[in-house]
Amino acid sequence: MTWNKSLTTLGILVWVGIIAVLLWVGTQTPTPQPVLTLAYSDFMVKLDQGAVKTAKIEGYKLEGTLTNNAHYTTITPEDPNLPAQLLRHRVHVVVVPPQSGSTLVTLLSWLPFLLIAGVWIFILFSSRNQTGNRFGFGKSRAKLITPAQTHHVTFADVAGIDEARSELQEIVEFLRSPQKFERLGGRIPKGCLLVGPPGTGKTLLARAIAGEAQVPFFSISGSEFVEMFVGVGASRVRDLFEQAKKSAPCIVFVDEIDAVGRKRGLSYSGTNDEREQTLNQLLVEMDGFDTREGVILLAATNRPDVLDPALLRPGRFDRRIQLSNPDITGREQILQVHVRKVPLAQDVDIRALARGTPGLSGADLANLVNEAALLAAHRNEALVNARDFDDAKDKIMMGSERRSLVMSAKEKKITAVHESGHALVTLYSPDHDPLHKVTIIPHGRALGATLSLPERDRFGYSRRELGTRLAILFAGRIAEEMYFGSDDTTTGASDDIKQATELARRMVCEFGFSTKLGLISFEDADHGPAYEGLFPGRKAVSEETASRIDEEIVRLTNEAASSAREILSSHRSELDNLVEALLEHETLSGSQISELLGHNLPKRQETQGFLTAAQ
Repeated sequence: MTWNKSLTTLGILVWVGIIAVLLWVGTQTPTPQPVLTLAYSDFMVKLDQGAVKTAKIEGYKLEGTLTNNAHYTTITPEDPNLPAQLLRHRVHVVVVPPQSGSTLVTLLSWLPFLLIAGVWIFILFSSRNQTGNRFGFGKSRAKLITPAQTHHVTFADVAGIDEARSELQEIVEFLRSPQKFERLGGRIPKGCLLVGPPGTGKTLLARAIAGEAQVPFFSISGSEFVEMFVGVGASRVRDLFEQAKKSAPCIVFVDEIDAVGRKRGLSYSGTNDEREQTLNQLLVEMDGFDTREGVILLAATNRPDVLDPALLRPGRFDRRIQLSNPDITGREQILQVHVRKVPLAQDVDIRALARGTPGLSGADLANLVNEAALLAAHRNEALVNARDFDDAKDKIMMGSERRSLVMSAKEKKITAVHESGHALVTLYSPDHDPLHKVTIIPHGRALGATLSLPERDRFGYSRRELGTRLAILFAGRIAEEMYFGSDDTTTGASDDIKQATELARRMVCEFGFSTKLGLISFEDADHGPAYEGLFPGRKAVSEETASRIDEEIVRLTNEAASSAREILSSHRSELDNLVEALLEHETLSGSQISELLGHNLPKRQETQGFLTAAQ
């Protein structure tokens, strides 16, 4: 590094000196002698008198010396007889071609070429210290994390992904004691691909492996390989693997590998673009290193479908580990990890908190704990209590409260009616999740929200459950129509209608819940002019089939709307009571609503919860 800095400084000083010398040479001229400027007629008089000794003709300029050694200059007209007259008076004549410019101009015209030559010389000298990486362009930008920096991240900090952790445990054992596997002829996988949605702990799991094995950890993003200069990415790949081999045993982690590992042949710029060269070099390097060298390649992506098949074949990424959002047990374990340094009040129930956060990833749960701690600090509390977690959960799932938004009395009542419709249909739907909370305080983009939470994780839905979800989505609009009439309903149900239409379309086209169309999936087909817009980029369907799909979607939505209208009409008095309570308290919990309307509600089934909101 010192040699490189000294070389750079020396090069700069050398070029500053060269430029200074060129400018000095160009500006140097001999000390001028007094020159007599003559008119042409006066010059001819002196010529006739024999007073001219020498003459130098340069275009229209004539200069020379007189017999008394005085220097003269004059401008001559275009006279072809002038040389003959000078020779007749025995004048020493010199004829020179006209000059195109001064010495300085000539030197400056050569300066760009000299600079280019100097730059190339500087590159050749500097490459001696950079192993062929000109100015460091081809040098790997991977961040090296030493064992001293990774020891505090272990498997104890990774929760909710027990299966993935157990699969990667053998990599740790190999890095610790490779002889255990080599003794029986075993070969550790060269590469492991971590696949999962954002926030599921792919990067944290990779660092935990390095922390458990106590080995160096090279971390780089796939986008850092690709540059506008062709060949730079391939050079960085070579340099990365060279560094890894020098630091073996070690782990190389490439995050978002889909940025460089996309399928080849799909680029508009041809097959020889920078991205493909980088991928080709990565494939060659993965074939070139031996697992006995102790270099393990880990990569993470949330888009495995776009990766090149050559990258996924055995011998490169031998193992593919799937990570997903945690279930209720996993969420509880993750929360236990993140609350270790947070002082909790006695009323905080981690199990209940895990139950109330369905679908959240590990990163979301970490953010939940952090938001609760920030709220407690803002309120000057000594401990983080259940209220802080509840408010933080609402902020994450529904958006921040917007109490500064001023709503008129009419708008507030419309919102209360809308959310009461959602809540009442939820209460009287035994195959849906329990009602958790209803609020008419604006959150994010929504003017109000109705939240249902599941009692356990579910991974499948029945046709009845999906029909209930459709009815709940339409309940807000139906309640508005019952109160204000169809002409005075608002646009608040636009998002509900959009969600319901999409759900009905999936019921028909994906889930096979249409008795008219049968068990046929239309999701893999290519759209044609017969049904433009419904299946973008997919296979064509006939006019008749497209019409039947439309009819089935309309039938499902109409049935759901009728079901919601029937429930609200049968319990109109309870709807009125709920509207009045919301206008008074603004936010009601599920237990408060059950107490308000009575305890003779239908028994519920356990399903996956969801959120409906009036936009």
